Amino acid sequence: MLFPTLTFGLFFLVVFAASWSTWSNDWRKIVLLLASWVFYGAWDWRFVPLLIVSAVINWGAAALIARSDDARRRKALLTGAIVVNLATLGFFKYFDFLADQAGSLLSLVGIEGDPALIQVILPVGVSFFTFQGISYAVDVFKRTTRPASLLDILLLMAFFPHLVAGPIVRASDLVPQFSQAPKLNRGMVSMGLLLIVWGLFKKAVIASELSTRFVDPVFASPWMHSQTDLILAAYAYAVQIYCDFSAYSDMAIGIAALLGYRFPRNFDQPYRSASLQEFWRRWHISLSRWLRDYLYIGALGGNRGGRFAVYRNLMITMLLGGLWHGAAWTFVIWGGLHGAALCIERVWARSSLTKAWVLPRWAKIVLTFHVVTLGWIFFRAASFDEAMAYLGGIVAPSGGEMTSVTPLMLALIVFGLAMHAVRADMLSRAAERLRAIPAPAFAICLAVTMLVVDSMRYEGVAPFIYFRF
Repeated sequence: MLFPTLTFGLFFLVVFAASWSTWSNDWRKIVLLLASWVFYGAWDWRFVPLLIVSAVINWGAAALIARSDDARRRKALLTGAIVVNLATLGFFKYFDFLADQAGSLLSLVGIEGDPALIQVILPVGVSFFTFQGISYAVDVFKRTTRPASLLDILLLMAFFPHLVAGPIVRASDLVPQFSQAPKLNRGMVSMGLLLIVWGLFKKAVIASELSTRFVDPVFASPWMHSQTDLILAAYAYAVQIYCDFSAYSDMAIGIAALLGYRFPRNFDQPYRSASLQEFWRRWHISLSRWLRDYLYIGALGGNRGGRFAVYRNLMITMLLGGLWHGAAWTFVIWGGLHGAALCIERVWARSSLTKAWVLPRWAKIVLTFHVVTLGWIFFRAASFDEAMAYLGGIVAPSGGEMTSVTPLMLALIVFGLAMHAVRADMLSRAAERLRAIPAPAFAICLAVTMLVVDSMRYEGVAPFIYFRF
């Protein structure tokens, strides 16, 4: 069930009416929980029990941790919870990848065969709700979060606005909101509806058009396309993935606002970053903070232990962050590229050349954007060979003459980058102006806007990019 579809629109209208019509907060949470299971089950009902069991395990482990004063027992319980979460994620997300690698290794020693005895289907959003479960157990262990009721944890991990593609909302942010009946004011309605329409436009018009008419054909056969096509398609994908993923986050935040809840911001003009470190403070903020708090600092020690330890921890974090995105070597290379760039930035900052070679901020932004765009080629390519063919076509063109770029695609790339310049405070001011419009007129304007946006988009709605992560 995709956000920018009529099916979801009708589903949300029913959920909105039912949730605001309940006579108690507990019943309201039950309505939202059942709706979230229906939403998740629309993809595959077989994985709803997985979602439930995952929530119950993390709730039970956190409850036992909170009740114990024995340090060793608390650590053992936390370790067990993390192992179960990672084992679940590893089985569903990496079984096929590991089986393929095992088959390749066996073939090198002359043993032929297919070690994959079963085909594992990847549950939508498994990475997101697994990370939420881990963060809840860790926070209870650190005593920074109080243990919550089973109902609250079930809803935390299944809440449909953020279930399949984030943002990764921590228990400390959302569970306190569950503890009291939410209130809906005109400001939340205005901002929520504005974010939904804004996200719908970015997804249905910019991201989908660039994807179906330009990016997908070029990446599918890079050896057939001209150097110009390859360069522009890389820029187009940078625009597409931003518009696609930020659109989901905007719509998720807007939908949650209409239900009375506040989600943290997930994007902050990432392509205006003057360094990779700044980029990761602005891109997919909820994941970046998760990796920083629970992996880089929590598990690896962060900046403690000297320069080598810092570089090692950065590389491990980004390599695992790349692998989190997908079970393929292209994602590992993408993570390694970012890790290496982060290390180089730190080495450069300590170098005496820093004072001699002072770049203006605009030059740093351009350089950072192109490093990020280079990484997106590996992120988007279906395989390592296709990524290398793509890069080869840019660096040393070998005869590909097909040209797919059109004035419309160029306009969408430029317009998408211009949309990236829209700041959160601009949206807040726009929402404030919407509050002054009478409710009937506001509803009519919203309906007309959504119909216009819907009529502009290409046939069909492609799944959001981050659904497969």
